[in-house]
Amino acid sequence: MTLHTLLISAGWAAVFLGLVGTLAQYGRAKRLGVEGISLATWVLFSFMGCFWIMYGAVSAHSWEVILGSLTVLPFQLAIVFRLKPWRRWNVTLRCFAFFVVCCVVPTMLWGWAGGVFGTGIAMTANRGPQIVELIRHEDASGVSVSSWVLGVTGSILWASYYSGVHLWAALVSTLVAGVANLTIVLLAAWRHDQSRRQFVAVEVFAD
Repeated sequence: MTLHTLLISAGWAAVFLGLVGTLAQYGRAKRLGVEGISLATWVLFSFMGCFWIMYGAVSAHSWEVILGSLTVLPFQLAIVFRLKPWRRWNVTLRCFAFFVVCCVVPTMLWGWAGGVFGTGIAMTANRGPQIVELIRHEDASGVSVSSWVLGVTGSILWASYYSGVHLWAALVSTLVAGVANLTIVLLAAWRHDQSRRQFVAVEVFAD
């Protein structure tokens, strides 16, 4: 197997991994409810998924890019539907405005590469609230480290694929978002470790 073939295969692996991660979140929302799930995050995921589908079809001509978003979009929309966006139209409208500014306008001004860079900014900003939450609050019990590790792994696979097909704007955007994912992993792991240490200390004191 050549390096090029391996890098292309990484794209298909990323498609599969993204579907697994989204299905896991959808299943959790269906079983346990939507408490703690951010409407803004999932609305933006849906908008950006539409952008990646268009980019894959019109510019990149890549089935991996198309299916990477097309396969998860129905489940993203299902999660959004469970969050009842019609009760908070202001959130949806702000997300749409943010999407237009970061993705649509740069595409119109500088072509698809500009739109991809803008999407990278949007993907990174989309993770900002979670990073701030982990820094400000000690309790991170609702944050799944394994889920975000899956996101980091997906970013690495997509970056490998983009390097193989020479989609440099997509590569840079994915790496930036991947760094944000990794930041969340490290912060969440740190908070979980703090909680474990505090629990052990309480148990020892109680004994």
